[in-house]
Amino acid sequence: MNRHIALIALLSVSAFASLGSAQVQRVWLTHQSADPSKVVVHWTTVSPTESVVRFGRDSHYAAEVRTACERTLHQVEIEVPENDAVYHYSVGAGNDWSKDATFKSCPTDEFRIAVVANWHSKADLSALMADDVHLLTTGGDNISSIWQTCGEGKPDCTAAYEALIDRYPELFRSTPFMPVLGNHDREIRPRGDRPPPEPVYDVDATAFRRFFALPGDEWKWTFEIPDFGIKLIALDFNHISDQGTTWQTCHPIDRDSEQFKWYGEVMNALNSKFVLTLYNERNSTMRSQAGGGWNELFRRGSACITGFGHFGERAEADGFPMFNTSLSGRGAKYPDPKSLVLHNVNNYLLITARKGSDKLVIELKGLDGKVLDRSEIAAIK
Repeated sequence: MNRHIALIALLSVSAFASLGSAQVQRVWLTHQSADPSKVVVHWTTVSPTESVVRFGRDSHYAAEVRTACERTLHQVEIEVPENDAVYHYSVGAGNDWSKDATFKSCPTDEFRIAVVANWHSKADLSALMADDVHLLTTGGDNISSIWQTCGEGKPDCTAAYEALIDRYPELFRSTPFMPVLGNHDREIRPRGDRPPPEPVYDVDATAFRRFFALPGDEWKWTFEIPDFGIKLIALDFNHISDQGTTWQTCHPIDRDSEQFKWYGEVMNALNSKFVLTLYNERNSTMRSQAGGGWNELFRRGSACITGFGHFGERAEADGFPMFNTSLSGRGAKYPDPKSLVLHNVNNYLLITARKGSDKLVIELKGLDGKVLDRSEIAAIK
């Protein structure tokens, strides 16, 4: 048996036990609407069933959302309008239901976001979970590849993402997850030493978009937390030097591209105090793209965050902050020419916003919970 398939089978058995259901395999949360009061509950089942979520302020579940169409991959959006509350929920159908699970609604005083990247192994996320974040997002590369788990040339296979959820069942069923694309997230064939006849990467990110309900096009998206003045923007940058070859990983990024024009429209219509742009390419490389056009747009926001390199970094390009983070942080370092802080340790970012504050705090943290760097980002004027 393929070792990756064996690992998935073992994790799935463990997930069944923790979920308390013979039918439900795994559960995870995202946001599909650009509104934190709406949460998408995802789950998979062994056989096709209708999709039902029961939820409420306690395990008596005062509300229910039901979709009659039978399927094995389920996505149901629920509304949780009450702020600063813990909501309980269970998923299933008929007489088969998952155990009670909980998640936090949007807080009133402090909002915490964790950013991770390069999720190639089962990193110990105890410190991140102790931070009790309200949202988990990424700088890309959420899996090692699609082909290693699914076999070559299968762009719609979601097994690698299923394995990711199975590694951290409690985290994903209690914290909305909004990932950003990296090249590994759509790698459907081995890369090799030179571009092969067939595409190595699924530029459309079919499996990623099928598995995660995210805003907009899903390969690019925006999400706002209005009570704290935060806007998150996800872009599709990775291995940009391979554009036009069978190694091409991401959507086009030139000035005439859909992505550049869309980002320009978003940045021209800003009304948030803090705007964070997330992607999976080297920060210094992106500053020079489109004749400096991307950098001009970046600077209308608050900061850029990437998961390009296997290290932790804070750089400032003419006073504009740019971060790199990586759960696998002990790789070769490729420091930004404007680097101020560089750490060769496994790490993540913790972003903290307080209601009414004109400062956003960004901490680079080791997986042991140690703060490696702390910076404050001023609100956009």
